[in-house]
Amino acid sequence: MNNTPKTELLYKKSKPIDHLNVMDGIKLFIHEQREASTAVKKATKSISRAINKIYKHLTLYKNGRLIYVGAGTSGRLGIQDGVELYPTFNWPKERMDFIIAGGTDAILSAIENSEDNILMAKKVVLEKAISYQDVVIGLAASGNTPFTCEVMKEAKEKNALTISISNNPKGDLLNFGNVSIILDTEEEVIAGSTRLKAGTAQKICLNILSSMVMMKMGKVKNGYMTSMVATNNKLRKRKLLIDRNFVERK
Repeated sequence: MNNTPKTELLYKKSKPIDHLNVMDGIKLFIHEQREASTAVKKATKSISRAINKIYKHLTLYKNGRLIYVGAGTSGRLGIQDGVELYPTFNWPKERMDFIIAGGTDAILSAIENSEDNILMAKKVVLEKAISYQDVVIGLAASGNTPFTCEVMKEAKEKNALTISISNNPKGDLLNFGNVSIILDTEEEVIAGSTRLKAGTAQKICLNILSSMVMMKMGKVKNGYMTSMVATNNKLRKRKLLIDRNFVERK
């Protein structure tokens, strides 16, 4: 048990969540979600280093991709962050890619044993042709997911810029990051359910990373998404508003 990540341990700061009434349970969940942001705040320096390195790398290598890697919740959070970069910042689709244990089927379903499949991890690195031009962001709540660790190991060996994000300060994943970000969210109110506080911390971290990189690339001006892609009526109206306000504030 000494090697068990805190993310897997029983929460002991209150009665078990199922022993609380609904109102107290809600309050506990809210409190722990706030703790997720605290974990991100403690990682500010490493997040800043990651932002600067990603920006320099993607600016230097004009064909370099931003690639998110993960299994389960972590993999889905990476996809969620990445797919928004085209409509929000007009980041080229060909410079974005995703690797999730179990493949695209794992986006909507849990794929049995996929996060333990090291051979598939090696195969997908070759299929994606990861190279020194790419930035690879790997996420794992436990920090020890075999699939994610193997992809990151292979990517680092190919001289890609690797960013490791682990909720476990002792996670193996941290060994494969040129920059390692520790989001130490500790125990979940439902033991081991890292879609909760750990997932929230990962989402906050990814929001900051990608948004700040895009900002440094000039995709945000005067606080507006000046490069956004209008793909529906709501967004077309938003773009008109942005264009008008941006001109007025020049």
